[in-house]
Amino acid sequence: KTNMREIVHLQTGQCGNQVGLKFFEVINEEHGINQDGIYEGDSDVQLERIDVYYNEATGGKYVPRAVMV
Repeated sequence: KTNMREIVHLQTGQCGNQVGLKFFEVINEEHGINQDGIYEGDSDVQLERIDVYYNEATGGKYVPRAVMV
């Protein structure tokens, strides 16, 4: 049995996008991700569940899983 642990963040309108930006600023800091999507953290725990909010792209970059409307 596989447990799904992925979240798609939905941001709607200007307010939703502003709130979403602040949300991902906090999530980036918690997971040690810089503004360019590169991991700069110092703990394995930060990478443990990183796939909940991010997709890993080429070059080791982490891209937020979000839909902006």
